[in-house]
Amino acid sequence: MAYNLKEQMSKAERFEAGHRLCAGCGAGIVCRAMMRAVDPEDKAVICNATGCLEVSSFQYPYTAWHDSYIHTAFENTSATASGVEAAYNAMKKKGKLEKNFKILAIGGDGGTYDIGFQSLSGALERGHDFTYFCYDNEAYMNTGTQRSSATPQFAAATTTPAGVESVGKKQVQKDLTQIVVAHGSPYVAQTTMLGTLKDLHEKAHRAIYTEGPTFVNILTPCPRGWQYPAEILPQICKMAVETCIWPLYEVVNGEYRLNYEPKKKLPVEEFMKLQGRFRHCFKPGNEWTIAAAQEYVDKKWEELLKRCK
Repeated sequence: MAYNLKEQMSKAERFEAGHRLCAGCGAGIVCRAMMRAVDPEDKAVICNATGCLEVSSFQYPYTAWHDSYIHTAFENTSATASGVEAAYNAMKKKGKLEKNFKILAIGGDGGTYDIGFQSLSGALERGHDFTYFCYDNEAYMNTGTQRSSATPQFAAATTTPAGVESVGKKQVQKDLTQIVVAHGSPYVAQTTMLGTLKDLHEKAHRAIYTEGPTFVNILTPCPRGWQYPAEILPQICKMAVETCIWPLYEVVNGEYRLNYEPKKKLPVEEFMKLQGRFRHCFKPGNEWTIAAAQEYVDKKWEELLKRCK
């Protein structure tokens, strides 16, 4: 069935404006797309890890969420979603619920790649019917921009600062999308927003309406941590895709599908130069960091192309 983006965008909002997310933050866009992907006749339960989104979207007694919402600790979002799914199935079986509910979990990279990884892995292995959305802003933004395992190599963070003796984070980021694929999930996708808004909406809907544990990893820029002016969020997302730093692809029952291939793959510096966290990479003597970043991206891109073929 063709996915009509205009029709989807005309749906009533289930994640309201008036939240306290920063201007230029992508997390609110992720939430609007995630909730719009739930069919109007269905209800949802959202399990949200501690983080920027949680403190900005739910301050009792005020909430931006129209559907049932559970704030969970950093480490147990997927465990909470697993329990909700089990309770829902039991109540449905007993005839206590008539409405269909979709179980959604959402967390940042700190609560997904790192602290919450064990509960995510467990839920995937057990096969719970839920969808996990990771809004990947590539650091612990809520607590002061500390590095996470999703932080790219050479990015400056408060715990990996750039200076005379340092060029930012030493390690490359964890490839969580591939790790989830290795769990045998029936649907895994990687996407971002704005420049590729249709891609985000389509993948959110496919994930939610695929039976079993599904996962969507969404590159979600942070203006404070990445150090960019709010208005260039669309450009940053576009450059992440056009440089192949963040390829758009999905894995359906183990089959890789590339959703977008740039006509002309741009150099990584087109993405890096837009952000203050990579400013030091462009200083004389640090040119090697850009070359190393390019080599890493080229290698990962070629590996993905082979999988998709």
